[in-house]
Amino acid sequence: MSSVGFSTGALALGNVMHALEVLRSKHTDVVELSALRWSELPALQRALSSLDLSHFRYKAVHAPTDAPDECELVARLKEIADHGLNIVVHPDTIHTFSLWERLDARLCIENMDSRKSTGRTAEELRPIFEKLPKAKLCFDVAHARQVDPTMTETTRILLTFSDRMVQVHLSEVNSKGRHFSISFTAKLAYRPFAAFLSRVPVILESPVDEEGIDSEIREAREVLGDFGE
Repeated sequence: MSSVGFSTGALALGNVMHALEVLRSKHTDVVELSALRWSELPALQRALSSLDLSHFRYKAVHAPTDAPDECELVARLKEIADHGLNIVVHPDTIHTFSLWERLDARLCIENMDSRKSTGRTAEELRPIFEKLPKAKLCFDVAHARQVDPTMTETTRILLTFSDRMVQVHLSEVNSKGRHFSISFTAKLAYRPFAAFLSRVPVILESPVDEEGIDSEIREAREVLGDFGE
């Protein structure tokens, strides 16, 4: 059965501790700790050594997208990566590629939605991976569908970089990049790719309350072809 979990930011924006408490009572062993804002990263970094993450088989941190200092950002992320967590990064955060080489295979490049100027397609991802050959892929299927609703670009990205893929982001995304719960039409679009998506941990970015967690996990499992518990 596929491993399905949540981004803490989808459950409790800016409150990693509360999201973790909620998730410990759920049937999931994968988690992404969200620090999308620069202001959230130092607190997460300080708390990491005392956080009980033993319940989770797979753990990642989503890096900030608004860091004022790239060198300091990478230094902080390297300390987190040394705890055994993968680091999910938007490619437009990366300016000095040599800095990011320090994260080695813990660095996970996420494909982007149409609001961004790079990282949206297989062709735009290629030079990034050429400059960071050890980096992995966090494949956001909703981003890929928003960029190309025919799902042709999804096919290109998966065929080109599936060997780099270490986690999947699953949700639905509107034209403004806002995440929301997986709809029936999204499920139909995603299901043909279940064999690829189910190979790695799946992180849900659907913003739901505590009562909606189990339902959203069931929706994800239907996408992935897991129809039983």
